[in-house]
Amino acid sequence: MPSTPSVCQGEITTVPSDRTDPHYLAPDPVAWAERREEQAKAFDAIGERYDEAFPNKEGQEDCVRRLLDSLPQGAHVLDLGSGTGLPTARQLINAGARVTGFEISERMLELARANVPEADFRQADIMDLDPVETSYDAIVAFFSLLCLPKDRVAVALGRVRASLAPGGLLCLSMVETDLDDVPLSFLGTKIRVSGYRRDELREVVTNAGLVIEDERVVRFEPKDEGARPEVQLFLTCRRGA
Repeated sequence: MPSTPSVCQGEITTVPSDRTDPHYLAPDPVAWAERREEQAKAFDAIGERYDEAFPNKEGQEDCVRRLLDSLPQGAHVLDLGSGTGLPTARQLINAGARVTGFEISERMLELARANVPEADFRQADIMDLDPVETSYDAIVAFFSLLCLPKDRVAVALGRVRASLAPGGLLCLSMVETDLDDVPLSFLGTKIRVSGYRRDELREVVTNAGLVIEDERVVRFEPKDEGARPEVQLFLTCRRGA
């Protein structure tokens, strides 16, 4: 599994035409809340074992370095699915960025606040984004979208786009696979995941109004014996007009 996959939601059957409505709600908020709680508990159980299983995140760190080269000092960056805060929030803070982190797992929030006390971590997920309330110079979503069913990814990306300042940047990563909301065993617990082949991922991102400026492919070997090797896709995108 990938680096910080902990922004998770339930199912949506319809997509708003502009995909940016900040008050959009799932048709079944009870099922949505139950799914979120289930996923959050899974990451609570994983806790610090996550970084032990995935100690080397070179692809993720390289993506952040490229992002920082395009951002002004003090830029406001949102880390969606911030996990333990390592390495991304720490890397951004060390470079002088102002960081807000969204994370659904209470245990991951505890770890992140200890690891990166300078950042502002909140118990929230992608659908808590309110473009009217806050806009960001950049958003990073490293493996967080894989916790969404595919029929919700377009909604999530539309909300991300609307939350970016004009010309703002998104760093996005996914595991390359063809899955849609499939429960998988991961570090002794179960999480539900989705994945795309790279051509399909490009199409979904572009249709959400994001312009892909850079694409990298990383072949990753986790340290944990129970985790499988994977191909990771890293995209850097700019908010389209």
